[in-house]
Amino acid sequence: MSTERIARLKKNYIDTKPSICVERAIAFTESHKATEGEAMILRRAKAFKEVCKQISVSIFDGELIVGTPGIYRRSGFVCPEFSWQWVEKEMDDFENRSQDAYLIGKDQKEILRRDIFPYWQGKSLEEAFLSTIPEETKKIAVDTGIVDNDSKWRSAVGEITPDYQDIIFKKGFGGIKDEAMEKLANLEPLTGDNIDKINFYKSVVESCNGIITLAERHSEKAREMALLENDAKRKEELLKISEICNNIPKNPPSTFYEAIQTVWFVQLGSILSENSLALNLGRFDQYMYPFYEKDLRDGRITEEEAQELIEALWLKLSEWVWAISKNTAQYFAGYNSFQNLTVGGRRRDGSDATNDISYMCLAASKNVKTHQPGLSVRIHPDCPQEFLIAVCDLIREGTGFPAVHNDRVGSQMLLAAGLSPEDARDWSNCGCVVPHFRKVGEWTSAVNINFAGALEYALNNGKSRITGEQMGLEIEKKNFNSIEDVKAAFYKQLSNLIKHAVVSTVVAQQIHTEMVPRPFLSTLVDGCMEKGIDLSRGGALYNVGPVLTGIGVADVANSLAAIKALVFDEKKISIDELNKALDRNWEGYEDLRKQALECPKYGNDIDKVDYLAVEISDFYNREIKKYKDYFGSPFNSAFMGISNYIPTGSVIGATPDGRYAKSPLTEGVSPHAGTDLTSPTAAMRSAAKINHDIHTGGTLLNVKLSPELLKTDKSLVNLASLIRAYFELGAFHVQFNVISTETLRKAQENPEEYKDLLVRVAGYSTQFVNLSREVQDAIIERTTYENI
Repeated sequence: MSTERIARLKKNYIDTKPSICVERAIAFTESHKATEGEAMILRRAKAFKEVCKQISVSIFDGELIVGTPGIYRRSGFVCPEFSWQWVEKEMDDFENRSQDAYLIGKDQKEILRRDIFPYWQGKSLEEAFLSTIPEETKKIAVDTGIVDNDSKWRSAVGEITPDYQDIIFKKGFGGIKDEAMEKLANLEPLTGDNIDKINFYKSVVESCNGIITLAERHSEKAREMALLENDAKRKEELLKISEICNNIPKNPPSTFYEAIQTVWFVQLGSILSENSLALNLGRFDQYMYPFYEKDLRDGRITEEEAQELIEALWLKLSEWVWAISKNTAQYFAGYNSFQNLTVGGRRRDGSDATNDISYMCLAASKNVKTHQPGLSVRIHPDCPQEFLIAVCDLIREGTGFPAVHNDRVGSQMLLAAGLSPEDARDWSNCGCVVPHFRKVGEWTSAVNINFAGALEYALNNGKSRITGEQMGLEIEKKNFNSIEDVKAAFYKQLSNLIKHAVVSTVVAQQIHTEMVPRPFLSTLVDGCMEKGIDLSRGGALYNVGPVLTGIGVADVANSLAAIKALVFDEKKISIDELNKALDRNWEGYEDLRKQALECPKYGNDIDKVDYLAVEISDFYNREIKKYKDYFGSPFNSAFMGISNYIPTGSVIGATPDGRYAKSPLTEGVSPHAGTDLTSPTAAMRSAAKINHDIHTGGTLLNVKLSPELLKTDKSLVNLASLIRAYFELGAFHVQFNVISTETLRKAQENPEEYKDLLVRVAGYSTQFVNLSREVQDAIIERTTYENI
């Protein structure tokens, strides 16, 4: 830790269990009862303002950055307007969940059941979605593990990057409010469009009043605490906090301290408005550096003081809890809220953007070892070697941070999505590995699609091997006379899953526009104010189509390679006999499974299997591009990883590559765990063959290295060279788990001794002990490389 204060705050964060707070639900419900009949966007803005007025204001001992979304240090909350049914069904067992458990008091449960849920019955987003989605799609896409967009109809969308550069730090929320008032003064309700715009601008005024009120309440609280404080230094700190919160975010910040508190208030407001994932911090080093440089020059701050403030922000970002259903938690395991923060890269003119804050962010993640923010770095050919070595030094810590991205490919992805060259160069990450821009409106994690399910249905006439239920199209397997026939059947089944993913997304998009406008978040994204259109209705400057994430591309490539070798090339077994072996989960077919495992596997730089993965991923992108979303934007493909590869694997029977039934699939473009037996270089060469630039939703590669491999300074130089070489091949992303299997096993046996142990799950890091045994085992099973 940089200071004793940060060490104390970190211990409190680690030792505090996530708890459910009902204050937001109470305020939202009371407000909605009082605004029946008004336009929905106004109702939501007024409800947000009511939350800002009513929610408890807590300033914990020693805090420098203040604000908490509830009465607890680690508060999660429910949003009944999105979904209340899962809460009612699951909350009696919240504390006993294997993944993402929460504490909730008896009184809170009683309030929810007595005062909250009855009002929202028949009014929630979830209920509207389930009553609208076609039955054929519901069978495949609701809690099945085959097509999953649960987080888009049981939760809010999130997935924005506030525009600090051009909006928040220039105008403050007082300036945004004044702009909305000016727009209102020039509008009359003469047309339907004008009425909608009037309601939008009124909602902006209400939202700005809300966040300003919340800050002023913190100012008052700090001042009250200062009057009672006996310690002179803490009294001075509290008075400073009071002064800052009285000024911002109503006004633009003028100091580094004011700017960083503004960032947290924007996060806090976003959280309270819709409790969602991927509320990103964008290019933190770019918009914070001018304040740091000026304060340092004027003697207003020291480097040590600024470092402490950054680390204090890291802790605030880690404390809040995204409360989600049991099903959603299987896909986003580990209390992770995916608040991505990006450093490095290029400026808008193409020159190197690395600065002092870039290094300080790396140091903060190294010092505090919190699971938030999700730190990402952009690396380009002219990136300073010193910066890349500092990145590798952080990788050596074994926390899974940072995620390392190819700057050039990220820009290419956004160019393909329709952004201008300057805006494309100014990208940051969204959520886990999605290239994004602060003026974009997009569902970056719309649907997860199970590739192994499509293969299973191709081989099994559309039926699930586990349940026997007809889930896919009926295609007679007796017609398989070549591997091309098998691939054709697979592509037909995959196309069907994609179609249902599109249906479920478009239905969800339409319902979101009608039921859950996003007035506060609309103040943060460029375009909405100019158009007078809410973010949920396409108000952003750029509207980019939703991202459909493919899961298990390596599993299907490996399986097709095994079928080709064993059935068609070597003719060791028929398709019928292979299906019997898969139906029996290889029981009685142990020799055949051994042969399947010995077939070539993706991740070992073997062209004949690697290019099956390329073919599959290219087809996926082409098929997705046939469809447009609710706003007319084409869909986008991705192979990014969350913990989705575990629940998707749990619903799939044995696969031809030798995998057992119900075991995990593969995340992102990584090799299947334990099958990449050659070297990290070979695994990276395999992954680089995929055409990353067309998958504008992002691609992800996980590599697990032995800690012994990175002990020397020379080893960091070698790792830096490996990363540069990988990016020269056109790949987009790589992240490293640098941890021994022995350490992970010890953490499983003695979790209390390893509460601080961070690991890379997929596109994010979290505390190892906060993962279910199933997720922990999946991480342990990954190949650990002893040599580069």
